[in-house]
Amino acid sequence: MKVYLFIRRIIDTIIALVALIILSPVLLAVAIAVCVDSKGGAIFKQKRIGLNGKPYNMYKFRSMVMNAQNMGTGVYSFEGDPRITKVGSFIRKTSLDELPQLWNIVKGDMAFIGPRSPVLGHFPEWDTLNDAYKRRFSVPPGISGLAQCVGRNDFSWDEKVYWDNIYIDKLSKYYILYDIKMWFMTFTRVFSMSDVAEKPENMEKNKQGTIGDNK
Repeated sequence: MKVYLFIRRIIDTIIALVALIILSPVLLAVAIAVCVDSKGGAIFKQKRIGLNGKPYNMYKFRSMVMNAQNMGTGVYSFEGDPRITKVGSFIRKTSLDELPQLWNIVKGDMAFIGPRSPVLGHFPEWDTLNDAYKRRFSVPPGISGLAQCVGRNDFSWDEKVYWDNIYIDKLSKYYILYDIKMWFMTFTRVFSMSDVAEKPENMEKNKQGTIGDNK
């Protein structure tokens, strides 16, 4: 598993660098559109919890008004959230807002495929997590993961962790074959443009979960 993750890290880096070069016109166009549509910078930086519980800065194109995290529901966004800009709604539906994470991959913070990383400060302390929750941090976080492909934003944290650990189990057994399957699932999910925003009724579920007890 460690050998495969090391090899995958090299491959991911090469692909991300090539993608950044090829997609540079798209990146520039989105950045300009974000800035023209609403006041503020194009890139949104957020502290996330990564591999083995270590924090890192995750980059995305800004899809909400400036200082949105200090308004309304904070870091939680939902379907019809008034803080989401017009351009932001489009880049969320098309997943263009995720493109700056290619730089996270180059830096080694992330992989293309892996469990999505939670926001630092809005997730329990490492020592309070149970074994299942800790295990999902045993591989690098990804731009896309099994939980997102199966349910995207429609799952509670318990459900996300369940699917994340299934991914780790499958990865340990099938290696690159399962990652290739995940790529196909990701493309299908992106093109479907479904469950992009979290439903209000699921927001409270995502703030809770069977996190403690360290079992």
